[in-house]
Amino acid sequence: MNTLGWRIAVVVSLVVLATSLPVSSSIAQTEIDLPTGVRMHFVEQGPADGSTLVLLHGYSDSGFSFSRVAPALSTARRVIVPDLRGHGRSSRPVAGYTMDDLAADVVALLDVLGVETAVVVGHSMGSLVAQRIAASFPGRVEALVLVGSAPSIHDLPGLDEFRAEIDGLTDPVPEGFVRSFQESTVALPIPAEFMDGVVAESLRLPARVWQQLLAGMLATGPVRAGEVRVPTLLQWGAEDGVFSRDQQDELLALFPGARLIVYDAVGHAPHWESPETFAVDLEAFLDGLSTPDA
Repeated sequence: MNTLGWRIAVVVSLVVLATSLPVSSSIAQTEIDLPTGVRMHFVEQGPADGSTLVLLHGYSDSGFSFSRVAPALSTARRVIVPDLRGHGRSSRPVAGYTMDDLAADVVALLDVLGVETAVVVGHSMGSLVAQRIAASFPGRVEALVLVGSAPSIHDLPGLDEFRAEIDGLTDPVPEGFVRSFQESTVALPIPAEFMDGVVAESLRLPARVWQQLLAGMLATGPVRAGEVRVPTLLQWGAEDGVFSRDQQDELLALFPGARLIVYDAVGHAPHWESPETFAVDLEAFLDGLSTPDA
């Protein structure tokens, strides 16, 4: 399915208020009311009995962020791609935007879907959420994939200026700001249609959600060294202007046995900029989980 197919109704829309959900092997776009008080929108593909892969997007993005990668993933996998609270088509509560709040939503979604364990992939802010899931719900995470990640955002270049810019946002959030923000994260050219989709998704967020999410990230510190002991893959672009190579070394120290893949000439979003290579490396990591020495 191409990226446009993720945005229009080639999918089945459902509203599910029950405690369990029967899922077919088709692609579906679904909304569920979670016990955390959030109505979560997510896209799902693959068989209900397949090994589960959860893809968590970055700050101001949505599940659309993974639309260049999902079609390249094994059809034997159950792939769940939520819009985190405040984002995309999910609800935007008045409060609750810490990384622990977002992590609790994801675990609640897995509970409703009857998923006991999953491989959790997170990009940027989503990687902070993934780390919180692994630390707070250790039995639920089979493996971690951290994309364009860091232990925290406290060493973000120009953090004070960025924080002031976010704090100064008012509604409607200017499209020029959103486009500049998103385009600044990439180093390689990406299809204009895809970037337009990314910008459109970010424009869904009111100013207060931008602000509360940033505050939630700033309130989140690193996991403790050795606190999370699951197979971990880091996927990082050598031209990432958000998180540095030194921060990848910090992650390697925090996650025993973690492996780092560096993508030359790629920026903060390898899954946007080099989706085919990204998907091949992700699949190789996932396949390796079933081998004796994984």
